[in-house]
Amino acid sequence: MTGPQPRQRVVLSERRGARRVRTRMEVVEQTEIGEALIGGLIRAQLGLALRLGLVIVVVLCALPVLFGIGSIGSIVVFGMRLPWLLLGVAVYPLLYLAGRLYVRLAERNEQDFLDLAED
Repeated sequence: MTGPQPRQRVVLSERRGARRVRTRMEVVEQTEIGEALIGGLIRAQLGLALRLGLVIVVVLCALPVLFGIGSIGSIVVFGMRLPWLLLGVAVYPLLYLAGRLYVRLAERNEQDFLDLAED
């Protein structure tokens, strides 16, 4: 029979906890490191908004150009001309999906920030 195992102190978990608290304090107190972390989050959110906004603007500005090409603007679908149908109906689901995509990606940026602040 073997005797009871001696107790072992786990040091790694204490270091992680100390670092997590220190990183949170740097963000709260807005030290140089905290400002850099928050600045990175702001740049990521701004970059996301600009990229997605640019895609939407390009798609919406391309529609009038598309309608001016040949006979595409005179096509009739469901008793309506195609340009009116696309601009009056199809644009709104596109904008809704773009909004949902933006929220999902912005939340992912925020979660990455929180993971970085906690690790």
